[in-house]
Amino acid sequence: MAAPRDYYEILGVPRTADETALKKAYRQLALKYHPDRNPGDRQAEERFKEVSEAYAVLSDPEKRAQYDRFGRVDLPPGVDFGFPGFGDLFEDLFEGFLGGPRDRRPRPRRGADLRYDLEISLEEAAEGLETRIQIPRAEPCGRCRGSGLEPGTRKVTCATCAGRGQIRYTQGFLTVARTCPHCGGEGELNRSPCPDCRGEGRVGREHLLRVKIPAGIEDGSQLRLAGEGEAGARGGPPGDLYVVVHLREHPLFARRGADLLCDLPATFPQAALGAEVEVPLLRGTATLPIPPGTQNGEILRLRGKGMPHLRGRGRGDACFRVLVEVPTELTPRQRELLEEFERAGQEGGSMVARFREQWKKLLGG
Repeated sequence: MAAPRDYYEILGVPRTADETALKKAYRQLALKYHPDRNPGDRQAEERFKEVSEAYAVLSDPEKRAQYDRFGRVDLPPGVDFGFPGFGDLFEDLFEGFLGGPRDRRPRPRRGADLRYDLEISLEEAAEGLETRIQIPRAEPCGRCRGSGLEPGTRKVTCATCAGRGQIRYTQGFLTVARTCPHCGGEGELNRSPCPDCRGEGRVGREHLLRVKIPAGIEDGSQLRLAGEGEAGARGGPPGDLYVVVHLREHPLFARRGADLLCDLPATFPQAALGAEVEVPLLRGTATLPIPPGTQNGEILRLRGKGMPHLRGRGRGDACFRVLVEVPTELTPRQRELLEEFERAGQEGGSMVARFREQWKKLLGG
C-alpha cells in the first residue's frame, strides 16, 4: 500500500506556512479541481478530495500539531471535514464561481440613463434658448407607488427557501448555496401584483420637461439632467438624461470654434481698388471694408461679431473669405478696357510681367 502524500506537498506550501498561505493555496487548488469545473473527470475529483483533506488537517491547529509530530492524523470514517470556518471559507471561495455574493437577494437597482438628440439652429446656439422636450421613460407606478403590489396587500415569504433567497444543498461533502429559482433570490413572492404595472412597480410614460441651452453651445455637446432618466427598480434611484445638441447646417456660415466663416464674392475692381460692402451676420447686417489690393482667398474679420464663448466672456469673430469673381462674358467695351489694363500692367512691372522676364532668362531667351 502506497504511503499517503505529504499534506504540505499536496497544497504546495512549506511546513512553516501560516493560515493565510494555507487558505490562499487551498482556494487556488479547489477552484482548479472542483467537480463542477471538471465534470466526469475522476482524477480531478480525487485531487479535489485530496486537497480538501490536506487543508482540513493543516487548518486545524490540533490536527496540524498531531500531523507534524506523528506524520498522520486518524480521521473518523465518513468525515465531512466540518472543521471550524470551512463553511465560511467555501462560501467566500465560490462567491464568483457560483454566481454572486453570499447575500444573493436582488438589491435596489439604479434606473437606466437616457439620451435625447436635440437639433437647433446656429442662431439659437448663438443666443441660447429654453425649450421643451418630451421623452418616453419608465416612471414609478402611481397606483402602487413603485412597490408592484396591489394597494392593501403585502408580499408573502417564499416557502421554497423560507425567505432566505437561497437554497442550500450538499454536493459530496460540501454544502453549497444557489439562488432560489422560485422567488429569484427575493425571499418573498408577490401574490397580488398591481394591475397597472403588473407587479413591475414602473410604467412607461411620456415625460415633458424644460431644457435650458446655454449661449455658445457647440455641436455634439451633452447636457446632463440628473435624475431625469428612468426610475430605478426595487426602489432604486433614477438614472440621468443626457441631451445631445446638434447644430443644423447654416446656408451662409460655417462654425470654427467661436468664429463664423462666410464666403464673400467680390468683383475684381472691388478687390483691386477697395470698397465698403454690406455683409450678413447671424442677426442683421454690417459694413465690411475691403482694403485695396485684397487677394483672392484673403480673410477679412469683423471683431466680436461671431459666436459667444461658452466658457468665458466676449465673442469670436465673423470671418469673410474674399472670392474674387472672374467674369465669363464680356462686352466689347469691357474687353477693350481689360486689354488696355493688361498692356499697362506689363509696362508697369506687374508680378505677371516679372514672372515672364524670369522665365525668359531661364530659357536663355
